[in-house]
Amino acid sequence: MNEVELLDGLLRIYSPSQNEEEAVGYLVAQMQEAGFDAFRDDAGNATGILGHGSREFVLLSHIDTVAGFIEVRREGDRLHGRGAVDAKGPLCAFIGAAARAGYREGWKIIVIGAVEEEYPTSKGAHFAGTQYKPDFCIIGEPGGWDCLTMGYRGSLLFDYTLRKMTSHSAALIQPPCEEAVTFWQRLKRYTLDVNSDKSRHFDQLQPVLLEMRSEADGFQEGAMLRINVRLPLQTDIQKLKDKVKKLADGADISFLAETASFRADKNNDLVRAFLSAIRSSGGSPRFKLKTGTSDMNILGPIWNCPIVTYGPGDSRLDHTSSESIDLHDFKRSIAILTEVLEKLTQ
Repeated sequence: MNEVELLDGLLRIYSPSQNEEEAVGYLVAQMQEAGFDAFRDDAGNATGILGHGSREFVLLSHIDTVAGFIEVRREGDRLHGRGAVDAKGPLCAFIGAAARAGYREGWKIIVIGAVEEEYPTSKGAHFAGTQYKPDFCIIGEPGGWDCLTMGYRGSLLFDYTLRKMTSHSAALIQPPCEEAVTFWQRLKRYTLDVNSDKSRHFDQLQPVLLEMRSEADGFQEGAMLRINVRLPLQTDIQKLKDKVKKLADGADISFLAETASFRADKNNDLVRAFLSAIRSSGGSPRFKLKTGTSDMNILGPIWNCPIVTYGPGDSRLDHTSSESIDLHDFKRSIAILTEVLEKLTQ
């Protein structure tokens, strides 16, 4: 299998969340050609399995991307394209490593290209969580070929909506747009108070204003905000919901999605295998905690097995127009993943 050609082909198929069908079909066909028992599962994930053993090793990365197609092109050792790092690069590295490791007696090596990770539903990961009980799991996200990501903050996504009867702009009545701004300011002040004794970004409560809209038809006017709050470890999500409603002062709050934060354990055979493999490839292993979320947040608590997030690519390029991957690092990550798989399934 030529892993660079595999990635190049996958990048050429535009697959924003909820439009992954063509990319899934391509990946299933490529895995079948490489000897996997590959299929589209009931959630729409591209799944490939090597082996028939009772023990399971799951490698899951997402096949969907954010919107915005980037022309696929190669400049020296850099391959440009939407999803090159987030997260088709890690996904193709998983497939390449599993194919190199081959059949392992007593094991199933399961590679999953999950759908809707970039969407609030995380449909692919939730479904996978009901289908497998792995002994080990690797989640594919960019962090660098020599780095392990061990935790992510959680998130709470909600809409604020306020509608009122239209009044004259000179009236002493605060219009919905002003009230929405006031709510946002209250929320920011609250989070600043919560964060006052926390120096690390990972430990802070962080509200992000994603969208703001207004409407008026001559009789009614309204204001809408969509807000995502990033949650540190041990956040009481219900308590935060109650606080948001109180701060909204009568406006409608619609909670759309919630994900608890998660931090994995370092003291296990999976982490030790990665540390050894990274060192044998000339690297100095590093650990990261990320301030976003990933499918690790969902699957870590469900599977309760040794789990890490790993993948080639610079995460600072996530969701940007400059998304590209260093192919030398891509290939190094495949070698590291192969060594990890072989060591843990021998």
